[in-house]
Amino acid sequence: MKQYVMAIDQGTTSSRCVLYNKKGAMVSMAQKEFTQIYPQPGWVEHNAEEIWETQLFVCREALAKIGAFWDDIAAIGITNQRETTIVWDKTTGKPVYNAIVWQCRRTAEFCNEIGTEEVRNMIREKTGLILDPYFSGTKIHWILDHVEGARERAENGELLFGTIETWLIWNLTGGRVHVTDHSNAARTMLFNIHTLQWDEDLLQLLDIPACMLPQPVENSAVYGETEDAMFGGPVPIAGAAGDQQAALFGQLCFEEQEGKMTYGTGGFMLLNTGDRVITSENGLLSTVGWTLQGKTSYAMEGSIFVEGAVIQWLRDELGILKSAGESEELAASVEDNAGVYLVPAFTGLGAPHWDPFARGTICGLTRGTKRAHIVRAALESMAYQTVDLSAAMKEDLGHPLKTFKVDGGACANDFLMQFQADMLDTAVVRPAVVETTSLGAAYLAGLAVGYWDSLDEIKANEQFDRVFQPQMEEQKRRKMIEDWHEAVRRSGGWIRE
Repeated sequence: MKQYVMAIDQGTTSSRCVLYNKKGAMVSMAQKEFTQIYPQPGWVEHNAEEIWETQLFVCREALAKIGAFWDDIAAIGITNQRETTIVWDKTTGKPVYNAIVWQCRRTAEFCNEIGTEEVRNMIREKTGLILDPYFSGTKIHWILDHVEGARERAENGELLFGTIETWLIWNLTGGRVHVTDHSNAARTMLFNIHTLQWDEDLLQLLDIPACMLPQPVENSAVYGETEDAMFGGPVPIAGAAGDQQAALFGQLCFEEQEGKMTYGTGGFMLLNTGDRVITSENGLLSTVGWTLQGKTSYAMEGSIFVEGAVIQWLRDELGILKSAGESEELAASVEDNAGVYLVPAFTGLGAPHWDPFARGTICGLTRGTKRAHIVRAALESMAYQTVDLSAAMKEDLGHPLKTFKVDGGACANDFLMQFQADMLDTAVVRPAVVETTSLGAAYLAGLAVGYWDSLDEIKANEQFDRVFQPQMEEQKRRKMIEDWHEAVRRSGGWIRE
């Protein structure tokens, strides 16, 4: 029996590799940050080759840390920052432009130009998404239009498109395999989530040649094997899912009405809706959760563009934190937020507001405002944004979420989790393993090769760390949420002409 499953977790700010055992326990982990590129306000890019290099480095490091070799690995599962767009040369493997990151708003005006009611309705009906710069389709269009010769080369079949998992699989297999899993394909704004195929109407709308696109595949299946040069011998690549769908799977939300909230660079609430595509009336998205053994599970999703990234901003750009961990102690050092509200709309607002022209705002500053109040307001903003998603989801479903499970790096912050329980007025459940994104990728890959036999065997691994119960008075909670909504209103439409 092979000892481990390797989970590749390629995130927005770092590349990570985790090795898991049969119990779903982490036995080795390596992580490396990479460069964030901001060419203009609202634009965000990554160097795709740096992503590949850092990812391969941490995979080798995770193996070396415990003296493991390629033949100890049963399979590789991949999870990734979604929507981030790479176009590369099919022959040389060289990207024609930097990766355009999911947070990038450069195509906002283009979305406005093509955004007739008819177009918006077609996109919603076919993809479950809304017309927004967030998704991959308009990013591909931008590259083809702005990189010299790119459109002609794409039409000649010389260029390939991929989201991050596609790029990693292509590199791991030495350019032999060009695929995308259903959950990542569903985030491109080019994929029909009902037929599970690329959509001709959408390709025509955005003028994207079909020959660039990867083959859509299930989330748990053997796609190919790694080149021997990667790890010393062939390892099957057997699962892939976008980070939020992987987290939903890692949280064992296999049944309809089970959901989770991930606090990462962004924030994402997903609810399993079973075999039904539920169309939101409140600014949420419909998407593919996963396809497993021919059966597709769908999800309803609310996306927040800036969650944990607001703490990175305090640390890296303002210099008022030495480390992200310091935020908990500082927030707890003051009695309340002293009327300070921070709306982290650095790249616009996502669900349920969908305002690409909003910008970050701090309201309520006085001479008595301290560093700790701003840090506290930043942490609180993460909870308030989650409240907005939860309220939208409740409105669509007609009832609150059955369970509120949390994961991601920021959920280790006890102050944030308690404040989240208070603002939602419901219990917040934190699992023993908060890295459920990589765990979900591992489970999908392990199922494909028989490392785990069934969903029931995986469910037996579930363990909880702590349950946070609400403690705040209703009147105080309502007032704070009202003030938050006033701050959001003031951040809206900031850069519109």
